Amino acid sequence: MNYREESLKKHAEWRGKIETVCRVPVSCREDLSLAYTPGVAEPCMAIHADVEKSFDLTRRWNTVPVITDGTAVLGLGDIGPEAGMPVMEGKCALFKAFGGIDAYPLCIKSKDPDEIINTIKLLSGSFGGINLEDISAPRCFEIETRLKEELDIPVFHDDQHGTAIVVAAALTNALKLAKKHIGGIKVVINGAGAAGIAIAKFLLEMGVKDIVMCDKFGIIVEGDPALNSAHRQISLLTNRQKIAGGLADAMKGADVFIGVSAPGVVTQDMVRSMAERSILFTMANPVPEISPELAREAGAFIVGTGSSQYPNQINNVLVFPGLFRGALDVRARTVNTQMMIAAAKGIAEYVPADKLSRDYILPFAYDKGAHECVAKSVARAAIDSGVSKLYSK
Repeated sequence: MNYREESLKKHAEWRGKIETVCRVPVSCREDLSLAYTPGVAEPCMAIHADVEKSFDLTRRWNTVPVITDGTAVLGLGDIGPEAGMPVMEGKCALFKAFGGIDAYPLCIKSKDPDEIINTIKLLSGSFGGINLEDISAPRCFEIETRLKEELDIPVFHDDQHGTAIVVAAALTNALKLAKKHIGGIKVVINGAGAAGIAIAKFLLEMGVKDIVMCDKFGIIVEGDPALNSAHRQISLLTNRQKIAGGLADAMKGADVFIGVSAPGVVTQDMVRSMAERSILFTMANPVPEISPELAREAGAFIVGTGSSQYPNQINNVLVFPGLFRGALDVRARTVNTQMMIAAAKGIAEYVPADKLSRDYILPFAYDKGAHECVAKSVARAAIDSGVSKLYSK
């Protein structure tokens, strides 16, 4: 099947992937008087007296916007907010299908971080959490950081943290098969945008000690005057041996390669230069940094990609429905590191030890049990870390 052509046909047929459904009867005078005026005045005044009751008396408790400015849509780049709508609608459909969450696409016609932040803040009283999507770096870092500081509901940038969580889950299980310890491996990350930097930071939290990051200009080294602000910050945490050069230099002796970059940038010689039982997550879409066939031919032990055409698809869909389900269920104030680690462990542990193999290191994205496992793990971590508004440890 030509998925691109068929998808265009289906989108014309569907005319949208989500819709609003009425949850209450409105077929007689009594129905209207309860759902609307005059009865509705009572819940209004209850919320006026205590705004937290908006979670109990409206759908706010289960509602999340999927927000973009259209500047980094899939691998398509800055195509504008309207052009990002099909992706945001698709994300909303996945929220509902796998998390039971009512999600709505909000595509903001601005590239100004202050305008975007203020818009989201002004709308935040309608939602139980905020999902940021497809916002280009480095603006996405400022937008997420400020919103997390200024709002008391979960804020989550899926391109950063969703990717980081699922990569960490995949790495956890791959290392079991490779019989390597997370604290003793060398990881190379190619692509130093939002996803790459978030992956690096999260893997450091998970226990990785040695990470080398590369962008299209080569290895990121502390002190390089050409680095932007985000790269300067990550350079203080990675490449502590201050290796210089290009991607080929970085990959020599590496145990793990993680690609969130561009098609075809990894050669078989680079794979051959890696350590034994090497692990490659080549997630450039739609064409990976090196094909799984070529990587395995060159000696790779485990290969994962971002594509459903190959085994070991490393897909954010495994993260955000369950993570938000868990956060909403305990009315978390934020999404913290403990909750993200719990999500990664929940995904990894869902694969039974006797089923774990080189071609099966992650659950399938459509396995609802995996999402339920993530939700329970995240909810428990929120309670244990003291960010639940409903429950204490």
